[in-house]
Amino acid sequence: MFHNKKILITGGTGTFGKAFVYKTLSKYNPKKIAIYSRDEHKQYEMKKDPFFKKHFKKLSFLIGDVRDGDRVDSVIREGYDFVVHAAAIKHIDIAENNPYETVKTNIFGTHNIIESCTRHNVKKIVVLSTDKAVSPKNLYGATKLVLEKMVTATNNYNNSTQSKFAIVRYGNVTGSRGSVIPFFLKQKENGFLPLTDINSTRFNIEIEDAVIFVFKTFNLMEGGEIFIPKMKSYKLIDLANAIVPKIKIIETGLRPGEKLHESLIASEELSITHEFKDFFAIVPDSETRIWGLKKFCKKNNIRLVKNQRKEEYNSLNNKFFLKKNELLKLVNKIKKNY
Repeated sequence: MFHNKKILITGGTGTFGKAFVYKTLSKYNPKKIAIYSRDEHKQYEMKKDPFFKKHFKKLSFLIGDVRDGDRVDSVIREGYDFVVHAAAIKHIDIAENNPYETVKTNIFGTHNIIESCTRHNVKKIVVLSTDKAVSPKNLYGATKLVLEKMVTATNNYNNSTQSKFAIVRYGNVTGSRGSVIPFFLKQKENGFLPLTDINSTRFNIEIEDAVIFVFKTFNLMEGGEIFIPKMKSYKLIDLANAIVPKIKIIETGLRPGEKLHESLIASEELSITHEFKDFFAIVPDSETRIWGLKKFCKKNNIRLVKNQRKEEYNSLNNKFFLKKNELLKLVNKIKKNY
């Protein structure tokens, strides 16, 4: 799919961005990958990486902010076949303390990407969302909910555009900056682990799986869908015990905007959700554009599962949880990077 094609990724120096570029260069033979971000130091560090140095002829590093519509348009008008929009302000507490800056990046920045991609006929655009967008409890989640509405609406109301947009929604990537395992690994030296609530559960998705699911989304998408991978869950208390057995746990209480369990599909969305073997697809909920299930299944050679989900999809009522040996394996894998 990406052979001899031009790809742009916003937020390209972040955890997901670097992994996406690495995997794309390893698996495919693109003509060009443009890495668009606002942090020159991260670009400098990425350029020094031996793997990326080896592929420097295929890479283009572009400084810019998605909030700058003119800069976004000057980049996208160069002509791209695919765009991945991963740039965002993601930290919940930072978003709460800087609400307008978060709105400018996550909402206005997404608007700039949408406008420019449709103007210059980018073929396919995948936008990254989050579990926080489901019944949002914090500003970050609220901005991502608006992002989802903007992206799906673009497919619904603009039938003239050649561009197709889809969304990928998943939880925190395990091992990424600010995620729980690196945090626990640093905190264990204190002789205890702070845990917001011993009953908390989370979904698990590793960075490579997140990237591969975006590849899959580019293949599956007809336009307007929200794709959600099926994942295993884990209890935070089990994770803590996998890092250091019988370590002292101090409950700190949920932080402002934090949920006890992660939700990826709200009960209100079930009527427009289709379940497949290893993913869910929330389809466009609009009369202005018809999304065809039969067409989607035939094109992708897939079938619905027999018993469609009847309840909210969250990390507590998930059928599949990581076992102790799987948690140990996951922790040991991440330890190598810290």
